Amino acid sequence: MWRLNKVRYKAGRQGDSLEELRLKRREHERTLRQARRDRQLVSKRLLLNEDEEQQDITMDTTPGEQDVVSLVHKLQHSGPEKEANLKALSKALRDPSAQLTFVKLENSVHLLVGLLTSSNAQCRLQAVQCLHELSHSPHKNVAPACLPATSYLLTYLSGPSTKFSELCLYTLGNICPDSDAVKEKLLAQGIIPALATCMENQRHNLAVVEAVGFTLSQLLQTKDAAVKIIPMVLASTLPSNLLSVLTPDPKFGLAPAIECAWCLHYLTSSSKDNRELLCRGALVQCSSLLVSLGRAVAEGNKDEGLELLVCPVLRCVGNLLFSCPVEGLSTQVGDVHLVVALCGLVQAYLHTQPALAREAAWVLNNLTAHSSQFCSALLTLNLVPGLIQLLRFSQGINTMILRILANIAHKKQEFCIQLTQLGLLSVLCATLKMVDQEMVTLSLDVLFMLVVSSPQVAAEFVNQGGLSLLEAIQYNGEGDRRRRATYLLEQHLLSYRL
Repeated sequence: MWRLNKVRYKAGRQGDSLEELRLKRREHERTLRQARRDRQLVSKRLLLNEDEEQQDITMDTTPGEQDVVSLVHKLQHSGPEKEANLKALSKALRDPSAQLTFVKLENSVHLLVGLLTSSNAQCRLQAVQCLHELSHSPHKNVAPACLPATSYLLTYLSGPSTKFSELCLYTLGNICPDSDAVKEKLLAQGIIPALATCMENQRHNLAVVEAVGFTLSQLLQTKDAAVKIIPMVLASTLPSNLLSVLTPDPKFGLAPAIECAWCLHYLTSSSKDNRELLCRGALVQCSSLLVSLGRAVAEGNKDEGLELLVCPVLRCVGNLLFSCPVEGLSTQVGDVHLVVALCGLVQAYLHTQPALAREAAWVLNNLTAHSSQFCSALLTLNLVPGLIQLLRFSQGINTMILRILANIAHKKQEFCIQLTQLGLLSVLCATLKMVDQEMVTLSLDVLFMLVVSSPQVAAEFVNQGGLSLLEAIQYNGEGDRRRRATYLLEQHLLSYRL
């Protein structure tokens, strides 16, 4: 489904089939995207030549450094085989040592820049392919050598050829994180307005949209992006266009939506104030998509990479909820379907993707922190019993679930009584014995809200043997936990001792 068969990170062994090579590329791409869940990740992309998608080509046949010198010499003296020489040069430039040799040759990059303006369309394409190969270099000093070409690459972003536009975009995306000088030059040359114009003009060309998303995500992860780049992005049409791509195209696949969702994640997590994104409907759009994704996951959708879209959308919603005024929450989020979707995602990914389950629980925590409506929905829709069962799980899921239950208990006295009727007290007796001290502290906080809500709740806790648990914490605990246990015993519970 994903349009990843044109992305090459590492060539296969001699004799691998074309399908095996493509599977390896897709798997590598999947690994890189998954790594983004827990940290920001700058990666590079390398597009294949069209003819290479039809043949089993490996790095074992890559020419060496001497071939680069020879090919540059031939291109400098023109000739009828210019196109063939350019194609051979692009393949030679896959060798990292050949890349260094090339940039050290006099006027080598300017030679490619000159060919970018050639009247021969194939020569232009092969010239940008050579620049693209250079942009994929592991050597940090190669990217700055490509600076003479960046203004031309920006100019050609909205060209008539999809392949040409993709190459320009991925080349720019590859080089911008390598050097502050490159990034500053690109910003001065207007890369943000250029990306906005490109996305506006090519919004129906999802291959180009995906490439714009990649390049923008690279920029948004660079140092000082919050100060130098994000304000420019927010002032452009890019946020609205990114939001418009969030609904995946069933024929093209998830990749464009994933790239744009990560861009929005970097925007929402780096901005101190997300009011601009809220005004553009970001929370409405992301919440709606999350409901659809939750429904798809609940129905057993196994589309490749679906969880890689779920992750950034969850983070967007969580960050936007944090910035959303309480009075506007219902308008921004809509009805209670989001609560159902989040609970479904927690359950669906609990065993297979616990990090995602924790992300979904975090969003649910942000949703219920200031909203009695959504707390009430969890009780009314009978979703709380499922959450209570999750308190025995670790990996940070149980602490987040307990925070959600604390949000519910904090809202209304009647909610506390309902939580008690659903069996929360007996589970708290178990969590108070846990080694995880954060769980113990949170359990004491929730217990306090339940106990003060009703004398019957306090009496039931004592009947379940709760006094001995608190006395153990009082004598063996430290700091706040000891003080909390002592306060509960002396002010609310000792009078119920039989």
